[in-house]
Amino acid sequence: MQDRMTSRERWLATLDGQPVDRLAFWPKLDAAYPLHQRGRFAGWTNQELHAWIGSDVHAGGPNGVREVRDRTRVTTAQADGLRRTIYETPAGNLTYVERYDRASASYHPYEFPVKTAGDIEAMTWVHADVRYVLDEAQVERAEALMQETGEGGIVTTSLGISPLMDWLQHIAGVENGHLLLVDEREAVETLFQQMHAGLCRRAEIIAGYTPYPLVYSVENTSTTLISPAMFRRYCLPHLRAYGEIIRGAGKHHVLHMCGKLKELLPDIGTLPASAIEAFTSPPVGSTTLLDGRTACPNLCFIGGTNATLWLEPAETIIETIASDLAALPHQRGIVVTSAGVMPPFCQPETIKAVADWIKEYPVA
Repeated sequence: MQDRMTSRERWLATLDGQPVDRLAFWPKLDAAYPLHQRGRFAGWTNQELHAWIGSDVHAGGPNGVREVRDRTRVTTAQADGLRRTIYETPAGNLTYVERYDRASASYHPYEFPVKTAGDIEAMTWVHADVRYVLDEAQVERAEALMQETGEGGIVTTSLGISPLMDWLQHIAGVENGHLLLVDEREAVETLFQQMHAGLCRRAEIIAGYTPYPLVYSVENTSTTLISPAMFRRYCLPHLRAYGEIIRGAGKHHVLHMCGKLKELLPDIGTLPASAIEAFTSPPVGSTTLLDGRTACPNLCFIGGTNATLWLEPAETIIETIASDLAALPHQRGIVVTSAGVMPPFCQPETIKAVADWIKEYPVA
């Protein structure tokens, strides 16, 4: 049995695959969660809910990177539930529109900026023209957030999204993105090269100058969006490059991959990453904790459940987690979370009951 650890110590030991005093627990309460709470929890903030539940805090902060442009301009405005980003380039202008969703309290793509082969050149300008530089004011805010959080948890930041996944999710869309990648491969791959160069520079700044112990690549990877061959061709070399930069600075590279990953695990296991976050079990995902531990023995898994499970009674959730943990050769390198964001209709009392059980679970 380990001596009592702080949440920060527990997180870092888990990421390193080291023994811990107990399993870390982080329920992922997003902006929508407190909006749906009623009764005694009405009006509570997520920070207050985490404190009441007894979470191992996981907070996000600014990444310390600022854009400088010479021949392009990017502006964003919000009105009437829409957020419009305008890209002005020598090859023409593009518009990206996102719509606000009240249920999730977040914006989602509504109109993609790249619609035709001609738009690819303009988007290439957007990424070729930008220079990423250190933003010292952001670094100061990051250091203040780290000090505020202290031993109560960890603070992280995001590098961004690798080119293929950004292309499909935010630039061209899944259907059109696949079509253009086949029909206009050379142009799309040139765009990817520019995007990748920028992400490498971002990784250098974040890893070298910010205080965070963890840096995320927010990929949302899933074989419902790409094939294993596409992952190997595009994502794998890009993620390896970012991971090498981040690990070289003594920090953890964490992959946010929340979809169906089972066929990709052997490849993911070759990356210089510390963890997969939002590691999602069936039926929402396709991977159990045993699948992950078997294919990737050195990775930390942050997740291990799925959103539908958290709509069940606490007893069912506990029984399921206990069964999945018991199947493992050991429980090091596991942070129990809701994988994806916590369903708003999972009551705080349910989450706390699971948290209390996890705190008593005998880790091996």
